[in-house]
Amino acid sequence: MSPLKNLREHRHLTQEELSEQSGVSVRTIQRIESGKAPKGYTLRVLAKALNVAEQELLDTVAPEEPQEQEVPFSNTSSTNELDYGKVKIMNLSALPFLIVPLFNILVPLLLMHVFKIKHPITKQIVSLQILWTILTPIVFMLFIFLKLGREFTLVLMIVLVLSNVFVIVRNAVAIDRHKALYFRLNFSMI
Repeated sequence: MSPLKNLREHRHLTQEELSEQSGVSVRTIQRIESGKAPKGYTLRVLAKALNVAEQELLDTVAPEEPQEQEVPFSNTSSTNELDYGKVKIMNLSALPFLIVPLFNILVPLLLMHVFKIKHPITKQIVSLQILWTILTPIVFMLFIFLKLGREFTLVLMIVLVLSNVFVIVRNAVAIDRHKALYFRLNFSMI
């Protein structure tokens, strides 16, 4: 197996996800995984995206396993594939708790631990809810200080809740179709 494929699969990334993170086309990633050695800029950005030394992408032997192991993605030991059905449930679990502060974070976080899924996608789902929970009161208070009236305040509350509903539903659709999130952050809060 090529070093790139081994590293990518060890981090549970699809070729498309690695392409998005590195800026390298999926076709180029496929060529490298089939045996063509990466060079120059491509080598640098792939190494940076995977957080490894450039030499590890050039080695013909598989890289060493990292010291810290993540929890397996599913309860079955026969597969290392991410159970996207559980990921979708975790994503949608925030919907009933949008009005109750912190439960839109705690329920997906609890499901992440119950399903034993520690993956960048699940961390992004929780991170998005954390960010939304932090930003919503800030935006709400800013508009309250503008004193635009009660009607505007009600509309603002509805828009804020619907914006999170849209993010959750759009990500659920993207998980179904593309096995990735449509809305995601460039960082993780957990």
